[in-house]
Amino acid sequence: MNGESRLRMLLTALVALILTVLPLPPWLDVLRPIFLVLMVFYWSVNAPRTGGLALGFFAGLALDVFQGPVLGEHALALALVTYMAVREHQRIRSKPAIQQAMFVLLALVLYELVLFMIDGWTGHPVTSWLRWLHALTGALIWPPAAALFGYAAGRRA
Repeated sequence: MNGESRLRMLLTALVALILTVLPLPPWLDVLRPIFLVLMVFYWSVNAPRTGGLALGFFAGLALDVFQGPVLGEHALALALVTYMAVREHQRIRSKPAIQQAMFVLLALVLYELVLFMIDGWTGHPVTSWLRWLHALTGALIWPPAAALFGYAAGRRA
């Protein structure tokens, strides 16, 4: 991957981080997909050597700085999702976008499950069932988000 592609990856990561931590009204915040996880999943599937575990870990660490009650919880959860995406990248990439959305749903549920368990183990308040809506909305917007990430990556469809 050349320097221009790395720059595009870092810019999409920055935009996704901003979209993830941007303050929204509570009723809309519940429905917001976790854009940073979607971006890391995209790069892990489409550029696994460049957008691999390091991208997932450091993106999660950046999210911890902004949102995490426990430093490292998002980093661990996102590293696990990234590992799954890198390991299965050829299988995921060969599927149509609708079927990829099922992989995304599984990855986002795993991400939320890890955060849920860490919150419970550390004694932080475990929120209501609404926390799982992020996984559903992320899977629903995956097809247009993947197309947008592909455009940002310089891949013209």
